[in-house]
Amino acid sequence: MVNLEWYRTFKAIYKTGTLTGAADSLFISQPGVSLHLSSLEAYVGYKLFDRTGRKMIPTERGKVLFNAVAEPLTKLEDVEKNFQKSTEKHTPTISVGMCFETFQTTLEQYVSSLPFNLIISFGEYPEMLDQLDKGILDLIITPKKGSSPNIHHEAFSSEQIILVGGKEVDTEAFKKVLKTKDGEQIEAWLKNEKWYGTTGDMEHLFQFWTLNFGHKPNFRPNYIVPNLNSIIRCLKGGTGLAVVPDFLCKNAIENGEVKLIWEGKKKLENTLYFGCRKKTNYQTEIEHIKGLFRKVMGKN
Repeated sequence: MVNLEWYRTFKAIYKTGTLTGAADSLFISQPGVSLHLSSLEAYVGYKLFDRTGRKMIPTERGKVLFNAVAEPLTKLEDVEKNFQKSTEKHTPTISVGMCFETFQTTLEQYVSSLPFNLIISFGEYPEMLDQLDKGILDLIITPKKGSSPNIHHEAFSSEQIILVGGKEVDTEAFKKVLKTKDGEQIEAWLKNEKWYGTTGDMEHLFQFWTLNFGHKPNFRPNYIVPNLNSIIRCLKGGTGLAVVPDFLCKNAIENGEVKLIWEGKKKLENTLYFGCRKKTNYQTEIEHIKGLFRKVMGKN
């Protein structure tokens, strides 16, 4: 079935003469424009444009199609504008991508009070960056910057990756081992404890271990649980160790439910970024979400 947005994109390319111009006029990414065009060409069975440098020159078939759809599209767009004016105020919907634990710790508490519709998406950072560039997501929270020229990244906070444990962990014994400054002894003591990990990647553990001991951990966690927040809840039971971002366990440490065991010989910190397209129709809503994150995670 043909998608009306394909025709809108086709018209924009025809009018502007470039993929970049079409993307700017439609407030979507250039890859999204290319995807719409290739989908339409596959649907109609004809090549609609020839590329000459950066210019998009309509083929004879493209000119015929434009003459056929331009006026109906304009009328439809006019109807759409007039209909929106005559009905109740339109409630915008924005899509935001982040990791599950970040959502639970920050935005979840505010969802019911938002003055707009919200769709939350969880996934891996490279996938979220790609979806943001294609216009599927409007905002992402990420520790990794992408390379797309269409995306603006704004640093707003940082996370420190720390070693934490249950309140029954013998921290005094660990402090004695630390005083030896013997990496092998420190590593041996840690490996002798019970460890928690997640069903997804264990990037935090790998980074922390490599920074402090020069290699990836050569052991597997004893307990594998669904996510990082599950680890914090399990540690409240009194035993075990885990490597997690500090903002996830800040309250548990302050309340004495979990112990800060070690920050490492060198601090492992990640900068956290907002990522959004440079051209967007939802700037007001995006700024609202950003404000909530700064409120919860902003560093003084």
